[in-house]
Amino acid sequence: MSTKTLIEKKSNKNFEETYITLKNTLEANPNLKILLELDHSKNAVSVDLELLPTRIILFGNPKLGTVLMKDNQTVGIDLPQKILLMEKDGIVKIIYNNPIYLKERHQLSNATAEVLQKVSTALDTVTNIAIGA
Repeated sequence: MSTKTLIEKKSNKNFEETYITLKNTLEANPNLKILLELDHSKNAVSVDLELLPTRIILFGNPKLGTVLMKDNQTVGIDLPQKILLMEKDGIVKIIYNNPIYLKERHQLSNATAEVLQKVSTALDTVTNIAIGA
């Protein structure tokens, strides 16, 4: 079985609106905690290079992530969850790892299926809100 590794969605909003909506949606969820925001474009400018708008938000829910890592610690390389927001040719996209793919990649047991489905549903919900779907 081969699962699509990345999920990509086109936003109906501009870059900044999409980013702010995503951040606010994550912050409003009591089960999620933002751990890091990374602005690749800003970092590029710091070394006199240019990069189209590109940011990442890392966030997680230890109650779910820990269950996955107890099954196979290698999944920790993909946790916490992260969402990439980018703009290219005037199109704003949100991209994230497909949580269901983690089962295949890290050979997780069937016991993690419910957790992976919860993560998948949560990511789908917050990203749909962010893009204005």
